[in-house]
Amino acid sequence: MTRTDQDAATRPATFTVHSPATGDPVGEHPVHGPQEVARAVERARTAAAGWAALSAAHRRAHLLRWKRALASSLDAVAETIAAETGKPRGDAALEVILTLEHLNWAARNADRVLRGRRVRSGLPAAGQRASLVHRPLGVIGVIGPWNYPLYTPMGSIGYALAAGNAVVFKPSEHTPGTGVLLAELLASAVPEHAGLLTTVTGTGATGEALAGSDVDKVAFTGSPGTARKVMAVCARSLTPFLAECGGKDATIVTADADLDAAADAVVWGALSNAGQTCAGVERVYVVREAHAPLCRKVVERARALRVGPVPDAVYGPMTMPAQAAVVRRHVEQALAGGARALLGDATSMSTSTATAASGASGTSGACVAPVVLADVPEDSPAMTEETFGPVVAINAVTSVDEAVRRANASPYALAASVFCHDRRAGAAIAARLRAGAVSVNSVLGFAAVPALPFGGSGESGFGRIHGADGLRAFTAPQSVTVQRFTPPVNLTSFSTPAAARARAVAVARWLHRHR
Repeated sequence: MTRTDQDAATRPATFTVHSPATGDPVGEHPVHGPQEVARAVERARTAAAGWAALSAAHRRAHLLRWKRALASSLDAVAETIAAETGKPRGDAALEVILTLEHLNWAARNADRVLRGRRVRSGLPAAGQRASLVHRPLGVIGVIGPWNYPLYTPMGSIGYALAAGNAVVFKPSEHTPGTGVLLAELLASAVPEHAGLLTTVTGTGATGEALAGSDVDKVAFTGSPGTARKVMAVCARSLTPFLAECGGKDATIVTADADLDAAADAVVWGALSNAGQTCAGVERVYVVREAHAPLCRKVVERARALRVGPVPDAVYGPMTMPAQAAVVRRHVEQALAGGARALLGDATSMSTSTATAASGASGTSGACVAPVVLADVPEDSPAMTEETFGPVVAINAVTSVDEAVRRANASPYALAASVFCHDRRAGAAIAARLRAGAVSVNSVLGFAAVPALPFGGSGESGFGRIHGADGLRAFTAPQSVTVQRFTPPVNLTSFSTPAAARARAVAVARWLHRHR
């Protein structure tokens, strides 16, 4: 066998990424196996040691340099995102802008959030000086999604790096080019820290290899089913696991709400990015007297949208063509259960490109036009499962209390929104919702606030990214005590007389009974 033959035999397999909008190939990437993943983690381990040894000010300067490089390359990054996901370039650019905001916040606030601090010792330990420090974990494995291939994983990557860790990133096999470009930009901006961010590409097997490698924590975004599989791999080595697994997000509209504002927000929250937004809008509960006018306003706005392969489309095709089948199933079962189709229906989801582009309901390839449903049975998959497509269900309720009960009945608990004339009343409703993030009189308002943590519970996963909680999520708290003086009665020594110990117990009991 010649050297050329040997090289071909050992060269990793590759896979081709195609544009969801055109079907054209947009990139070819290697399939990294367990050995390549292990080497990436080993390089990251070396990089992590040097990175953690830097002062917080130096790490901040390096990350801000990377942020500026990302901002300078905004067009190239947005074009890569748009090519791989099929979303309009304007949406892709907005995703980059939000990413820059979060990276900027993480870099500038990591020292304040994570620096060591003194804590009160309390009476029994009065002789101890107590402090708390947050130490980097080491190497973080990040497994990212395809719907927001930059913004979502950077909620873990940027915060993990700011906290002093190195990262090995496995992007979705549908959007690997975005992850590769992200690592290249960091390498060019901070060349003295090679291996600080490494992107490994491949299918689910590559993600499994990363979860089973020597990383110190795994941050995952994806479906609950895949999260369970990844978590099972992490469980073998007790590797900590952070999961963001989507949502079935509800919007509550009160009788006195601004219905024009609510309709505008519902349409955008339900249909932007072709409905492929984990914290968007899938269910709407509106007090009965406002139900008909809200439905009318939503339909008017949704019908006017242009979707599909046209220059001014507000959203493009489904990134994963198979997702259109999920949308179809949800719509069909909802209608079979008695729901009303206010715009679109299952049978009109296969019309021509021209029909889709005109704003009518239909599918151009995997481009699904808006579907608005009403009176959907609460046990229908359209109300219980994540649709992840441009479908919104609007149901009437008798009261806000009923709306809250229905919103909270979902196994998902990621995001929600409330529309109410009285902002304080809206905030009070928000406080009753089980969702991890709630916006009042807007949708996804929290996404652009880097200081706010993001995450959910139940089928939506656990753990938090973003904000101070997101920084601390990638550290290990260490408690330290330093004895300042020998206590009058040493309760941690066998040499302390029993009588002295008894007096100390009596004094403590008296204090706690009378304080």
